[in-house]
Amino acid sequence: MDDAGTSSDGRSGHPAGPLRGHVAYHGYDLRGGPPGTHRGLPSPYLTLIVTFDRPLIMRTPDGGLVERAVALGGLHTTPETIVHDGRQSGVHVVLDPLAARALLGRPAAEIAGVTVDGDEVLGTLAREVQERVDGAEGWAGRFAALDDVLLRVLGAVSPGSAAGRPVAPEVRHAWRRVVGSAGTVPVRALADEVGWSERHLGQRFRTEIGVGPKVAGRMARFDRARRRLAARAAAGAPLGLADLAAEGGYADQAHLSREFGALARCSPTRWLAEEIGNVQDARALPAEDHRP
Repeated sequence: MDDAGTSSDGRSGHPAGPLRGHVAYHGYDLRGGPPGTHRGLPSPYLTLIVTFDRPLIMRTPDGGLVERAVALGGLHTTPETIVHDGRQSGVHVVLDPLAARALLGRPAAEIAGVTVDGDEVLGTLAREVQERVDGAEGWAGRFAALDDVLLRVLGAVSPGSAAGRPVAPEVRHAWRRVVGSAGTVPVRALADEVGWSERHLGQRFRTEIGVGPKVAGRMARFDRARRRLAARAAAGAPLGLADLAAEGGYADQAHLSREFGALARCSPTRWLAEEIGNVQDARALPAEDHRP
């Protein structure tokens, strides 16, 4: 806590063994900061936020506000807006889209482009996990509560159900390549690797994930670039936007800036000015460790 009475705490948790590779946990707790907004930026992962102490206040597409104790978001290409009064607390569960069937009972495509109340997808489990996280002691207790509920969900999957239906190995391979390369593998190369046409791969990929391989690659590239940018700023290092663009697979700095404008609705420097110091941003997380 600083002299002004502001405190922030961000912690990463390690999910139980069977959940590793499916989810990652990042806790955040900010108290006493100035009121403001937070951008929930596009990424190649689904977002499950489980709050404690107070709910999220999110801006809806029509400009209104809605409270969510548990929020679940699919892949999206525009930022979500969270409004806060200086107090924010919860656990951000990063969820691999390939695990959506097993943990959410449906493919990631069914919630693509939207953020909903957790109970719309998880039913009564949403209330249970929120109450348990809210009542837990410290970060270890909160992460353990998530483990307990998600392991129960994973263990209840029936092989013959929609949740138990395996993702096509071709889609799984293409997804892993897209994310692992941060979007630098061309779609044609992916199609050749799995033995499908580009069109067929795109259709099957969208049916499972909710976006096509090209859009998924764009999200992965942007996610890596903005985390590296945030890590440089937090370390007090030169931003080096031109170098960052070259390293990240962008044509040039202008290309990177255009992507920020499209996906974050602001420039890289404005995003840094508004978001660094927010406990949900990349300063609280390792730059390359935001994936399951």
